[in-house]
Amino acid sequence: MRKTVLSILLALAAITGSSQSVYDALLFSENNYEGTARSVAMGNAFTALGGDLGSIGINPAGSAVAKYSQISVTPALTIYSNTTSGVSPFEDGSLPYFEKTYRNRNTAFTVPNFGMTFNWDTNRTRGLKAISFGFVVNRVNSWNEDVYAGGRNSTTSFMGSMAANATANGYLGSELNMDNAYDYYPWKDVVGYHSGMISTFGGYDDQFVGASELIFDNMGNTEIALGGPLDQTYGRRVQGSKYEYLINLGFNISDFIYLGANLGINSMNYSYSEYFKEVAVDPSDFEIGLDNGETMYFDRMKYKYNYEVQTSGVFGKFGIIITPGFGLRIGAAIQTPVATTISEQWQHMGETGFTDSRYNASASSPYGKDKYSFREPYRANFGIAYTLSKLGVISVDYEYCDYGTMKFKRSGFDDGREYFEDLNADIKSIFGASHMLRAGLEVKPVSKLAVRAGYGLTTSPEQFDIWGEKLPLLYTQNASFGLGYSSDGSFFADIACRYAFATDEYFMPYDDYIFDADGYIESPAPEIRNRKDAWKVLLTIGWRF
Repeated sequence: MRKTVLSILLALAAITGSSQSVYDALLFSENNYEGTARSVAMGNAFTALGGDLGSIGINPAGSAVAKYSQISVTPALTIYSNTTSGVSPFEDGSLPYFEKTYRNRNTAFTVPNFGMTFNWDTNRTRGLKAISFGFVVNRVNSWNEDVYAGGRNSTTSFMGSMAANATANGYLGSELNMDNAYDYYPWKDVVGYHSGMISTFGGYDDQFVGASELIFDNMGNTEIALGGPLDQTYGRRVQGSKYEYLINLGFNISDFIYLGANLGINSMNYSYSEYFKEVAVDPSDFEIGLDNGETMYFDRMKYKYNYEVQTSGVFGKFGIIITPGFGLRIGAAIQTPVATTISEQWQHMGETGFTDSRYNASASSPYGKDKYSFREPYRANFGIAYTLSKLGVISVDYEYCDYGTMKFKRSGFDDGREYFEDLNADIKSIFGASHMLRAGLEVKPVSKLAVRAGYGLTTSPEQFDIWGEKLPLLYTQNASFGLGYSSDGSFFADIACRYAFATDEYFMPYDDYIFDADGYIESPAPEIRNRKDAWKVLLTIGWRF
């Protein structure tokens, strides 16, 4: 897995400290539909069905199918789980770091759907029989992670990787130490230098060493190595949600063709915070000689990165449902690219502690801020369903989304398009089409009760890694089930449960930096596997009138 992982800390810190990357484009664009308990229970396979408020975000024509007005609200409870462990770089499976396994769970209460539609009957027997108007709020993505990993490492360190990177890039200590260094150098490296994590040595301004490393003279050659074992911990917390606010208009034509359109506004709030800590098992292993002849010892360090983003976008969506008869239903919808405005801020922080507290150091970067435009990709939905009179319905959906069309840009006359030119080229080369298959089943054993089940599968849009090598086909899956109740009056209630199957994420908190004479990795940096899954329970209550 080592060649396909994303080195998170480095990827998040671009040259100015900003976090724009091809993976941010994916973060801003991906959807994971929620909706009402009925739509979720049936896998959101509603392109050809309609009649439910959760379906309107998938196919706007769904509002025209209902011959009544309705209002409903859907609260939900989600249980998230993260299980982390180290990944062995050796054939025998032994682990030189992050040898412990940790499992964290957290819960979140949300309202993924709220809405209302109003149906106006024209009292015509043919032609335009009814017009529907509605307002619906749907949550289309969410994030809630609490990741923790830990273990002991005797070969590599975060600070050693930082020092090797600074040396390889030709940075100068005198320049990293400038007051305006944040204007010219990666913020992570500037914070690392100002907080004492790395420093120059031997009178050279372009040679760096980490606070956890020792310098040796081996027959006239200078060698650098980790002083001793370190207890390392990595932590990450991610929270956020993405909602669509839809103004819907639908038309029922002769109970045969149903048309619909949405004017949509999406809004996303997302926060990401991570840290990396190293603590000397025995500080006496990490002796540091100072220019004044004194000696001190490294004790501990902590590096932290915070990132927050808010987005808002505008789009249109248009759909059709046709009912040719014999229980058959056919649906399709297309969504325009989303014109999105992104506002973000970030900060890097670091602190290093020594056995002599007089030399403790800390540093924080300024708050970085940026605002720019982004184009989310278009989407196309196709569905077919078959109804068995009043006994039930089966439905299948297919959704296509080409993530290679995502694009960053600046606004205004001087739009700074050259600033994002390389990034947009990387998006085209790395990402392609994602395919989403959804299936749903509803059976009514009695008129007031419905039993439902659903399934969803989505392929990853990432076609190539950052080195240009073809990636294996990856996908995510979820399964759902639920019950529905309709009273003789206007009240109805639905409950659903959805399980998102476990998926594995691999990442490296810092880069490899120890290589042999032939350029092969001699001492691999840590790699962590994070296994993620989630249970979601939804309850919809509503009234038809």
